[in-house]
Amino acid sequence: MPTFEPGFAAPALAADRVTFLFNQAGELLLALGEPPHLPPPGTVCSPADTTAAALYLGRLGSTACFAQWGPEVPPEGTEYRHLREFFAHLDDPLAAVAGRARQILEWDRDHRFCGRCATRMQDKGDERARVCPACGHLCFPRLNPAIIVGVTRGATLLLCRNRRFTGGMHSLVAGFVDVGETLEQAVEREVAEEVGLRVRDIRYVGSQSWPFPSGLMLGFTAAAEPGDIRVDGDEIVEAGWYTAADHPLIPRPGSISRHIIESLLGLA
Repeated sequence: MPTFEPGFAAPALAADRVTFLFNQAGELLLALGEPPHLPPPGTVCSPADTTAAALYLGRLGSTACFAQWGPEVPPEGTEYRHLREFFAHLDDPLAAVAGRARQILEWDRDHRFCGRCATRMQDKGDERARVCPACGHLCFPRLNPAIIVGVTRGATLLLCRNRRFTGGMHSLVAGFVDVGETLEQAVEREVAEEVGLRVRDIRYVGSQSWPFPSGLMLGFTAAAEPGDIRVDGDEIVEAGWYTAADHPLIPRPGSISRHIIESLLGLA
């Protein structure tokens, strides 16, 4: 499996290249058919924003990787689909590069002008950053940290249904980290806010880049203190304790939520 080496200065010649094309909704252009895969090289695509050049991401093995806004109407034989659907199908590290492509494109679009004085920003040149020529304000691509936690009580796992979920899917408690919080404090707060429980024995599991948008998902496990579930009724509308034998629909493979659920319920 080739490794990805990030870069910001495109090579002079890149015969072997791949371009990740996205629409303004952040959906990735893919070839029709299953399993999901990128369109073949040479697919004719006129970008929606002809003033925005393709952004170089780095090399995946010997392949130069680029990101660009695609056309509003997908070319024949292609379609736009949500990147989230394909984390389970795209080979790693290709999925990670696709996520990086979306985040870099959105950062580039959202930082064309200085947030302090409104002057058009310039590329810094020696690193992935934008600098204001008038006031010197410097902007790097930034991540939004979020926690996700598998809460257990004995041999059972807490699974929740978010109001936005369809098809009866349940997942774990999750949420963004507030300014001034530690990750552990964010775990305690989110569990208390969403399901009314207190937790202990908070342990870090792992992380996953989560470009929806520009997130870094940090996974934890924790044990629930005695008490009854009280869903907030706003974000979480249903929650309960489940085992490997009776759990509801859970997220697709490829996400850190699925990994934590499988490991705690012994499904892996």
